[in-house]
Amino acid sequence: QVRLVEYGGGLVQAGDSLRLSCVTSDRTFSKYAVGWFRQAPGKEREFVTAVSWNGGTTYYADSVKGRFTISRANAGNTVYLQMNSLKPEDSALYYCAAERRGSASSAMREYLYWGQGTQVTVAS
Repeated sequence: QVRLVEYGGGLVQAGDSLRLSCVTSDRTFSKYAVGWFRQAPGKEREFVTAVSWNGGTTYYADSVKGRFTISRANAGNTVYLQMNSLKPEDSALYYCAAERRGSASSAMREYLYWGQGTQVTVAS
């Protein structure tokens, strides 16, 4: 069982930036692909971005391209989500998830381990 913990959420103004972190103590974390997903009240959980095990492949939802950047520091068992130019529609509970094959994917069904989420609220 891989335990993931998200940090860095908060309340910001439109146009501000936040950096989320996904941290684990699992020593095999560097072998996993990691994705970020989000869920706003009354909406389905949606894909945001994903990174392959070695950081070589990344995918982004169209809604965040050019504003969000995913990166990983395998030595520190951490994956980051840098969010710039935040918009009110980015407000959601953000989850990180790990996928054992190591291939980045936008499909939630591919991810076996999930964190509890961190809340991001963007005020207009």
